[in-house]
Amino acid sequence: QVQLAESGGGSVQAGDSLRLSCVASGLLFANYHWGWFRQAPGKEREFVAAINRGGGGTAYSDSVKGRSIISRSNLQKTVFLQMNSLKPEDTAVYSCAASTSVIWGRGREVDYNYWGQGTQVTVSS
Repeated sequence: QVQLAESGGGSVQAGDSLRLSCVASGLLFANYHWGWFRQAPGKEREFVAAINRGGGGTAYSDSVKGRSIISRSNLQKTVFLQMNSLKPEDTAVYSCAASTSVIWGRGREVDYNYWGQGTQVTVSS
């Protein structure tokens, strides 16, 4: 059974940083591309960042580019999202997702096979 467990969310002030983690089990972690998505209240889920299978390629949404870094540890079976200079508009539930798509980094939900439940990030001004 595939399980993706996110952690690291919380309530912070604008300008603070958070490091989100997603630990995977039940699948061959190294075989997957990984992504982070977020969903704010009343809005559709949106792409945040992705990292390819080899770890050498990353992609970011314009909203977080320059403020966030996605990384992965195949040994720990974990994907990370370091978020800096947080803004109130970053408030959302952040979910990780695993993809076997031939083409990665397009930010499309349909490319992803497995999803975590998410971790809440709340940024106050």
